[in-house]
Amino acid sequence: MSEHPTADGPTGPDTSGQDDAARLEALGYRQELRRSLNILGNISMGFAVVSPVVGLYAVAQVGMGIAGTAWVWALPICLLGQALVVCVYSELASQWPLAGGAYQWSRRLTNPSFAWLSGWMWQFAVMFANTTVAYLASPWVFALFGVTPTPAQLVLVSFGFMLFCTLVNAYGINMLRWFVSLGIAAEAVASVLVGVSLLLVFRQHGFALLTNTLGAPAAVGTSTFGAFLAVIAVGGWAFIGFDACVSTAEETKDAARQVPRAMWWALLSVGSVVILNAVAVELAHPNPADVVSGKDLDPVTTAVVHSFGGWADKPFVLVVLVSFTACLMASQGGAARGLYSLARDDVFPFSRQVRKVNRHKAPIGGLVAATVVSCAALPLGLKSAAMGSLITFGSAATFVPFFLLTLVSLIARVRGTWTPSGEVGYGRFGTLLNALAVLWTGLEVVNICWPRTILAPVGAPWYQVWAALLGVGIVGVTGIGYLLVRRPQDRIRADSPTSTDELAPAVL
Repeated sequence: MSEHPTADGPTGPDTSGQDDAARLEALGYRQELRRSLNILGNISMGFAVVSPVVGLYAVAQVGMGIAGTAWVWALPICLLGQALVVCVYSELASQWPLAGGAYQWSRRLTNPSFAWLSGWMWQFAVMFANTTVAYLASPWVFALFGVTPTPAQLVLVSFGFMLFCTLVNAYGINMLRWFVSLGIAAEAVASVLVGVSLLLVFRQHGFALLTNTLGAPAAVGTSTFGAFLAVIAVGGWAFIGFDACVSTAEETKDAARQVPRAMWWALLSVGSVVILNAVAVELAHPNPADVVSGKDLDPVTTAVVHSFGGWADKPFVLVVLVSFTACLMASQGGAARGLYSLARDDVFPFSRQVRKVNRHKAPIGGLVAATVVSCAALPLGLKSAAMGSLITFGSAATFVPFFLLTLVSLIARVRGTWTPSGEVGYGRFGTLLNALAVLWTGLEVVNICWPRTILAPVGAPWYQVWAALLGVGIVGVTGIGYLLVRRPQDRIRADSPTSTDELAPAVL
């Protein structure tokens, strides 16, 4: 692999032989965070952000409700599509192993305005996703004690979740790794054992059930194809956690080699367990038609308790609670590191405060900022339609940066301004894989943003049906306004040793 003329431009040298601190310095930054994660620690971050339990709960009831038991076939499609994204991410992470991947990579591939806007969109997607996770976790606390909560109680417990995870994150990456690893170890063992047991011991139906829609599409007023597209729109959310591996790149040893490996392990392990448990739940469920008719709003718990008996109820609730807590911790840590990455370039509001690192070498400024934004949205939980809109927006906003990043990567390849030169490269197949990733993420953005009444509760207000498009539009317009007024792109341009505007297309 030949060397290229600049260290930080679109075609920097292959620095795979340098140690992590030297590599980071070559990319223009000092080592401020504690670099103590090995590959298993890095994998745990990606595994936890969208864990098998959280991912399955997010999509199972919706999937069965609109496509019957045939909905599970959407999961392998979503997994394959996200594998294409990981191919692109692997090449980028191995060349530029930096926290805040979407922003950091984009600024080296395209013009500063577009790069900054990608980072802005990604940060708000993650921060509002944390709001959603905290809110969805809170009912399980009450379920543990058999109490039916009020909306205000749900919001208060959500605040408690958020603050507890903030405290753990504030003690640095080692404390975060310990809590997250403990959580996913319990979850992985429990979810795999439950899935295998349901499939081999408690199966109620034959495998032919997996091709049956049970009349669900007609019941919700759509075609089989339309229902399947809607399930793909929802199902993609179960395979997004791998980007958390990038967030902790500056705290991972031998990051250029290990972060790409960790992303693959996180994606494939979560994907395999989600698919296993989705199939197992359907085949062990006593009456899947109840899910389609709306009588059963929690098919996962129904299948587990019916199979193992009433004694399994509380232990299962505890496993789910642990899973949500680990998910929130890891995702909150990723959001903090993304904000830290933007703020140290002085391109985010209140950058001087946000870029601070505490004595535990945790990005405390980013952590506080991420927590404030996430908590500010929690009062939406007082009105279910408003929280539902936030959930819908979070899914859409997650895929928009995937699409933007794969698009600018493909443009840079075709124009010859970027040739992957890190530890990972797919050679002549890289461009094809990149193009397929653009196609997948572009279609998924349109698919998620398409307003559908079947993905909203009966009688939902119009703004919940249009929430994905409205949310992306509001965050995008706000970001453009900040660009025009504060001009952070000028600071990015001044900080770059090579003018990326001359090397990349004028995307914005």
